[in-house]
Amino acid sequence: MQHSYTAIIKHSDPCWIGWIEEVPGVNCQEATRDELLETLRITLREALAFNRQEAIDAAGNAYEEAILSL
Repeated sequence: MQHSYTAIIKHSDPCWIGWIEEVPGVNCQEATRDELLETLRITLREALAFNRQEAIDAAGNAYEEAILSL
């Protein structure tokens, strides 16, 4: 299942800065727009994997997963 996220990006001379709107704490800074977008993708993947593992660890044994659609 592929998800879409919104990157808020801005050029702030001499660099580009950006945030992922839907995931607090995912923000990056790079020299170019393309580098920023790639770094945001990588950071978002890492944050989602960390959050998923943290939730699984908190649930302990005998949990179930339910897919939510908005």
